[in-house]
Amino acid sequence: MLLEKIISISGKPGLFKLVSQLRNGFIIEDVTSKKKISIGNSSQVSLLDNIAMFTFDKEVPLFEVFENIAKNYDYKEAIAHKSSDAELKEFMTASLPNYDTERVYASDIKKLAQWYNILHKAGYITPESFVKAESETLDPAQEGEEVTLTDKEAPKKVAPKAEKPVAPKAKASSGAKAATKSTHRKMG
Repeated sequence: MLLEKIISISGKPGLFKLVSQLRNGFIIEDVTSKKKISIGNSSQVSLLDNIAMFTFDKEVPLFEVFENIAKNYDYKEAIAHKSSDAELKEFMTASLPNYDTERVYASDIKKLAQWYNILHKAGYITPESFVKAESETLDPAQEGEEVTLTDKEAPKKVAPKAEKPVAPKAKASSGAKAATKSTHRKMG
């Protein structure tokens, strides 16, 4: 998937792509401006690949929701994140019909629309973006192992920690652990 190393950084607007690892941090690239900057290990980083949204029967990975939005909008820009709550709820219902209305808040839907539109503007939302390569499948023997972000494959999901689900703007974890170990977060 072309979206495998896209991150959100607490305190920084926009989305970023991980470029490389440094001794004390990472080099990242803004997905829209392509400007490269470095961040320290103490930055609170969330891999979009590790975020899921609640439905009444399961958790749906964020990129599956992005794919639904892309198909609904014919791979074009979606609703603005500053739309009314009613419009955002209608957008969410069309994108993920059985989303958990109790645990997915308006702020989560706004963040979803904003991130989708940022990725669209940066050229990441195309039909090819959602095609999974064979190399992305996880060998069952590797499941639960720590994976660094400098691996050629996308970071793998590990069993979710027993933690309270948080909105996408909250931190996943801090420091180097956030960048070297996949954490599973839920949106909503």
